[in-house]
Amino acid sequence: MYDPTIFENLKVAIENHIYDLDNLDQIIQIHNRVDRLEMAVMAREFALRFSLRERSKLQVEINLVASVKDLAAEILESDDQTIGCELKVKFFLEVEDVDRQCREIEETLTEIWKPELEQSIKQKLEFYYQEQGSSYHNTVIITFPTKINEEQMEQLPEFIDHVLVSLKQLQAIK
Repeated sequence: MYDPTIFENLKVAIENHIYDLDNLDQIIQIHNRVDRLEMAVMAREFALRFSLRERSKLQVEINLVASVKDLAAEILESDDQTIGCELKVKFFLEVEDVDRQCREIEETLTEIWKPELEQSIKQKLEFYYQEQGSSYHNTVIITFPTKINEEQMEQLPEFIDHVLVSLKQLQAIK
């Protein structure tokens, strides 16, 4: 009998919750889905990108990754207590007033996510050549410092609620 990995179980749980928000609750709209096996490094990656309904300019992506080390340790039933998956949340938005908006974005996300974990929030700004100054593409990445596993499964709905609150509050930053 096939025994699903931690990655598979977390992926299905996240996927089911997000698809319910899209199909049943109609709160969000899914824009992209990635379910990848990276053959070069034998890693697994899953990502879902979505936005609030009717607000597709501000998007978020939940990204789950399991390295070959984690997958092998789990399959070989290693006693390693750090087996799990890396979790990232990425927000994609446009900013015009870089100093003010990026500061507000960081403050907003720190306030929302601070009670959960001491994670890092990074912002990457990009622009198209000869369009510099009009607006910047901002990718905001929240990286969680510890791996997650099935023990955190019951916290996934609360985690996704935090993502939705973040989307709503980031939408207000103009």
